[in-house]
Formats: sequence, C-alpha cells, structure tokens
Amino acid sequence: MFHRPAVPPLHRGRLAAAAIALGLLGTLTTSAWAGAREPSPQQRAQAPVTAVRPTAGAATPLSGYAIQSSAKVTDSPAAVSSPGYRATGWYPAGARSTVLAALIADGVYPDPFYSTNQRKIPKADFQVPWWYRSDFTVTDRTRRTYLDFSGVISAADVYVNGKRIAEAADVNGAYTQHELDVTSLVRSGTNTVAFRIRPNDPNKNLTMGWIDWLQPPPDQNMGIVRDVLVRRGGPVALRDAHVVTSLAVPSLATADLTVKAQARNDSNTPVTARVSGSIGTKTFATSVALAAHRTKTVTFAVHLDSPKVWWPAGMGGQPLYGLDLTASVNGTPSDTAHQTFGIRDVQAPLNSAGDRQYRINGRKLLIKGGGWSPDEFLRWDRTYVEDRLKYALDLGLNTIRLEGHIEPDEFFDLADRYGILTLPGWECCDKWEGQVNGDETGDKWTAADYPVAKASMAAEAARLRDHPSVISFLIGSDFAPDARIEKTYVDALKASDWKTPVVAAASDNSSPITGSSGMKMTGPYDWIPPNYWYAKREGGATGFNSETSAGPDIPTLDTLRRMMTPAELATLWKDPTAKQYHRSPSPVFNTLKLYDNALTGRYGPPTSLTDYVRKAQLAQYENVRAQFEAYERNATDASKPSTGVVYWMFNSGWTSLHWQLMDRYLDQGGAYFGAKKANEPLHIQYSYDDRSVVVLNNRNTSADQLTVRATLFNTDGTQRYDRKVTGVKVSGGGAHSTALTLPASVSGLSTTYLVRLTLTDASGKEVSRNVYWLSAKPDTLDWAHTDWYYTPTTSYADLKGLDSMARVPVSATASTSTGADGTSTTTVTVRNSGKGKTPSLLTDVHLVDSAGKPVLPVQWSDNEVSLWPGESKTLTVTYRTADLRGSAPRVRVSGWNTPERTVPAA
Repeated sequence: MFHRPAVPPLHRGRLAAAAIALGLLGTLTTSAWAGAREPSPQQRAQAPVTAVRPTAGAATPLSGYAIQSSAKVTDSPAAVSSPGYRATGWYPAGARSTVLAALIADGVYPDPFYSTNQRKIPKADFQVPWWYRSDFTVTDRTRRTYLDFSGVISAADVYVNGKRIAEAADVNGAYTQHELDVTSLVRSGTNTVAFRIRPNDPNKNLTMGWIDWLQPPPDQNMGIVRDVLVRRGGPVALRDAHVVTSLAVPSLATADLTVKAQARNDSNTPVTARVSGSIGTKTFATSVALAAHRTKTVTFAVHLDSPKVWWPAGMGGQPLYGLDLTASVNGTPSDTAHQTFGIRDVQAPLNSAGDRQYRINGRKLLIKGGGWSPDEFLRWDRTYVEDRLKYALDLGLNTIRLEGHIEPDEFFDLADRYGILTLPGWECCDKWEGQVNGDETGDKWTAADYPVAKASMAAEAARLRDHPSVISFLIGSDFAPDARIEKTYVDALKASDWKTPVVAAASDNSSPITGSSGMKMTGPYDWIPPNYWYAKREGGATGFNSETSAGPDIPTLDTLRRMMTPAELATLWKDPTAKQYHRSPSPVFNTLKLYDNALTGRYGPPTSLTDYVRKAQLAQYENVRAQFEAYERNATDASKPSTGVVYWMFNSGWTSLHWQLMDRYLDQGGAYFGAKKANEPLHIQYSYDDRSVVVLNNRNTSADQLTVRATLFNTDGTQRYDRKVTGVKVSGGGAHSTALTLPASVSGLSTTYLVRLTLTDASGKEVSRNVYWLSAKPDTLDWAHTDWYYTPTTSYADLKGLDSMARVPVSATASTSTGADGTSTTTVTVRNSGKGKTPSLLTDVHLVDSAGKPVLPVQWSDNEVSLWPGESKTLTVTYRTADLRGSAPRVRVSGWNTPERTVPAA
C-alpha cells in the first residue's frame, strides 16, 4: 500500500517521456509573450471542403474544420451548420485537432513548449463551447450516407445541414464510437456538418487527462482528435468485421480463424444480401436474408495449415493477413470491409509468486517497455510516431504501455509492422477511477457514466482486437474497478470477442471477475541509486513493475537551450529547491531536490550549467542501465523472478525534465544510451548486489565459446585487477550465465574506480563492452522509510574521484554515404589518442549540421563509449538526408573527460 504524502500529488508518481517532432510546431520561437492574435477574415472565411468518394464502402475523412468560440458566434446553430455560411474570422483546424492545437498552428500563441509561455494562455477562453464546422460534397444521392466518428473531447451537439442530429448527452466521451445515418439530410453538392464541442474536464468526463506528466494544456484538449468519416453504401451495410484466431500451441502448425461481421439492412424493405470474402487464397461466401432495418451476424470458419505466425521483434517475423468482405444486393456491391490481422497466441498466467508472466506463441518473454505519451496537444504526426517506435526497437524494448491517451489506428498499425507489443488501458487519477481511487481527484460516477464507459470499452475493443501487437487491456491503473464497473467493461469485451488477457489494474490489486492483476506499482518515481534495482522488494527486479524509474531525466544541453531561458537555466543548476515548470505540476515532483542532492552527493557540486548536464548524463546512464540489467538478470530466477518492467516513461509529451528516455526533439543522452547498452542482444553486465559478472543472451539461439574479461582500474588508468574466463556458454531467450565474481576488495584500488567488462566470441571479436564507475563506499538505502515514490538514501557512493580524471584527447574521422532510399549513413572512428593511461569515459558523438545543431532523429550503432589509450571504436549513424536541410554533416565529439571538438563528415 502506498504511503501518501500530506499533500496528495496529481498522480501518485509517474510518467514522462514523449517529445514531439521537429516539424510539428513549425519554427520554434523564443520571443516573449505577444498575446492572442485575431485571424484575418480574408484568409479564413470558409471551412475546407471534402469531396466524398461515391463508391460502395468508401469512408472519406473530413479534411479539416473552421473553428470559433461560441462566445464569439451569435448566429443560430441552424445557420452555422448550413451550407454557404460565412465563417468570417474563424480559425482553420486540421482533421484531427484540439482547439489549442489549431490556435498554436495558426500563430495565435508563441511556442507553448518554451519557457513558461503556456502558463500565459488564458484558460477562460476554453471554458465555453467551441464550434467546429466542415463542408463536404456528394455527387450521388442514391447511396446511403453516414457520419462515423470517435475522439470527441469531451462531448458535442452534432448538426448536418441546419438540423441537430445528436445531442451532447449522447455524443459523450473521448472513446465512444458514433455512427449517424444522415441519408435523408444529404443533398447533391455541398453539405455541412458542425460540432458544438463542450469544454473538457478530466475529473468530470470520461476523456483524457495529464495527471502529473506535464503542465496540462489550458484547453484540456477539447476538440476532435480522430477522423470524422463520411461513409457511403447501399441498402446493406457491413459493420464490425473481425477475425478471431486460434493458433495451435506449441506446434504452431495450424490456425483456425472465425470471421465475423454484422450485415445490416438499412432500407425499408426486405433484402437478401450475398456476403463474400477472402483471406489470402481462401475464399468464402453466403447469402443472408434481412428484414427491413434488421441486423444479422455473418460467420465463416477458415482453417490454415502452416500459418504465418506473428512474433514480437527479435523473436521472429511480423507477417500480417488481410480480410476482405463484400456485401452485394442483386449483384451490385452495397458495402465492403477490410481488416488487417495477425495470427499469434497470447497468454499471461500468474506464476508461483503471483506475478503476471506473458507468453507469446508458447514462449515466455520478459516485458521490457516504456510508458507512452502523445503530444501534449494530441497532434498526430505519423512520421514522428514512427521515429519514436524505431527508437524503442533501437533501445531493445519490446513493449509500449499506453495509460489512457490510446492512440489512433495508425499507431497500432505501426506497432504491428515493427513487432512492438502494446499494453493499452484506462488512466488513473481522474474520472476513470473516480469511483475507487481513494484520495485522488476525479468525480464519482453517476448512472449516466456507466453506458459511456461501456460504449468506450466496446469501441476500443473493436478497434484493437485484431492488432497482434495488442496483448492485454488494463481496465484499471492505480486502482482496480469495483464489481459493477468491472462487469460493465468485461461484458463489453466479451461481446467484442476480445481474446487477449484482461488485467484488473497496473497496480497490485484485484477485482471480482478478472482476479489479481499480477502487477505492481511500487515506484520509484524519483531518484534512487543504481543498487536499488537489485533488491527483490519495492520497485526492485522482481515481478511485473508496470511503471518505474529514478525520476528526472535531464535532456542534453542542446535541448535545454531550446526549451528554457538563460535565467531559467541558471536556476536549473544553482537551486535544487526551485520549482521547475518543465518538470511537473505535482507538488511532489515540481523540484529537482532529490535528484540534485544525489548528483552533488555522489559526483560533487556542479560548477556550471555544462558541468551539471555532464554529471546528469553520467548519472542517468548508470541508473537506467542498472534498472534494465537487474530486471533482465532476474528474469530466469527460480524464486520471485522478474517478469516485466515498464520504464516511466518512454517519452514526454512536451519539453520535459523528467520521465523520458529521449527528449521532445528525439535527442539522445545518458538515459537513452544506458537503456540501449543494457538491452544489447548479447550482453555482459555487472551486478550491484553480489558483484557477479553475468553474460545475458536475448537472442533466440544459444552462444558458446565466449570469453569474459573483467579489469579494474583506478581513475588515473592504473590497472589493479584483471581476470579472464574462457569457454563461457549461455542459452538463448533471455538466459544468463555467471562468468565470475569480482573480489570484495582489491589492493591499491582507489575509492572511486572503473570496471571494464568485455565479451568476445570464438574468433576473438568483441561483441559486448560495458564500463562501470563504482565506489568502495556504496550508496546506502533507508528501506524503513520508503515512500510511495522513492526510498531515501542515507549516504551516497563516493564517485567524486571521477572529477580528478585527466583530460584525454579523442580524435575522430568521419565520412558519409547517401542511399537511394533518402537516408544517409555517417561512419565515425573515434580514438583515444592520449599518451598516458587514462581512459576517455563516456565519449559521446553527436551528428550536427554546419551551424552545430543536432541532426535528429538518428540511430547510432553504439555511442557514449569508453576508450583506453590507443583504443578506437567505429560507430555508424543513420538518418534522413533531408534532415540535414542542405547542410554538410559534421560530428561533435565530447565526453566526461574529453575536450569537445567538431570534425567534418561529408
């Protein structure tokens, strides 16, 4: 049970991590607040016009809207929603846009991610409804027409051609799906749809909130954040097409598929429809008689021999199948449906310790994930999302957890394609858990909320069930639902043919139907030392930890200078007690006191902003590495094994100082490369608890004839211990083998010392290198005073000796090749060219343009490497050529004790 602080936080302790693409806001500005700017009537007079495709089964998304505050619209709803209405002075908005996202894109406000600009946006402007209107054209009135949508935040009255067709009481909740038959209202030519969007309050509405992840947007994300589709069809509509898969496990030799769809007669007369379909080379068909306005379920059974099985990345391929269905009446196509799906089996039983253990296609796997955050203003950018998912693969992660903020369909399409598992679920600490969440915020449910919750669950289940990347739904987060709410969810899931595990909560809770969650939410969420992760208690490496990290993740100096003023940067490194706007609105997480105290206590007080960031990257590297290494090492333990860990968070939705493995601009620092190192496919690591040196194998196949070498050095490079072990073997699938144990004491070893571990294969090639900075005086944890968000440290490891390391020159040569696919690869060789014994610790290489600005996103083969005198390392970095923006590439080399230098890389 959590030990709550006297002042309850906005959330019990969590999250961060998203970042948003460079192009998402357009050019960043660091100008002072300029005030809201009115739109130009000449530029913004009319809503965009969408040409609706006439073919049967066509689903055309509206291309965008004109929006305006209802406080500034005096015309009647009938007038606003009629074709020809002059939306003079209205703002343009994209097809998926919150109110504030549209205003930011239109330049009404300066960059809200810089400094405290967002705090200056008046909240009162968003406490009244806003109008969204859009025009669409129809050329063929013989077909039926429907509006199909979800993603309205928080509720809306809906109008078509001057008539109200739905009330806000019915169009309510961000996740509810709505299909409105507007056939009788649609005319040839131009038609108008208008939404009168109600203000959002996550504590009162079943929508989306931000808890303590970031400073919440002033409009609370009110708007329309998913596509509004105009569907066309004949008398019979096909809906709810999906495939229920049953894979033979463990043989994987056969699969039985059940194809289901709803055939609905929307006409006033009986019809007989011919429903035909195909999956690959398999075809099937049937006839179905439908009375007027009646619906029947159409079912087909399909058997596959030698099915193409979908696997998570690293465990196999990601083949996908396509289902195509057509409903015809009198030989004329009336409607079509297409669904992509994958064949795989997911099980997640509780192990003997009561922890949830996932199995994919019969094989156990350790869930290694990160908590996902969308952009703060819910702006969808496919390229930016894809870049982040590629980063997840680069980091060796296999899972993304989405607590609320369940992304659009394209997100899960990408996850399917890349083999990234997903754990979607409802969020904590607001209306979603208002009935059961103790002292957290969020109104209790009323009778009107239960149908909204059920409709939300049904809509998301129908949307997600065929995605092989989706392996569970978490119906609770910090708290499990009570019996009535759980039944509401479970009934909706069963009706939707949901087959993957349903989890009661992300915390150690249970509910009457689904039972124990098998997960824990014990933190930490703020700074703890690396040795914390090895204890099999609290947030340590045992069981399934659904969200946890050491809290702050200070971004690179490049990013800090893009997100904060010089005065704010000075406060950042000088005053640990200062409230940091870019950390969290939570009173628990709004300073960096715990983190800064540890940084000073372990590494010495920072002497400048550059020194502060330098120490932060070192600290984040060692801590993130330890978190993943501990969970990986303990995954195959006979007693209380680790079964899952979700780094809180993978990314942040804005420019943040905590909970992120990469920053908003996708720059990479110590946290990123610490995770990348820990999750290497074949990896050597040190154990903080028992000093063992372990070889861990994440590959499918075993490895043998390996050589392990462990060498201990003083910080001046003097060698004090060296041991080599040959003939090391390790099985695949996450197994580990202990090669040796370092001695408890070594003669002549300094208080602060370095450990270099190398792993070489039978040919003598180095396949893994790992360098640690340790202390003869370890960090001491005060377990007895553990709080819900951290465990106090009573004494710090003495790593101050690192500051005495001699400065070591590192030379670099680089060249670049450009591929035909629009990407370039720069190859960099770095060499420790020092004359003494001192290594270059955590040498970082950044790809920059001619102005010295980072080129992002990038994927490095390796980075933040440590080199002893005479040693060299060749690294490669791949990126989009266009991201150079016409500049010649350069590489900037720096490090803990390496003078910064930049060399050409053309």
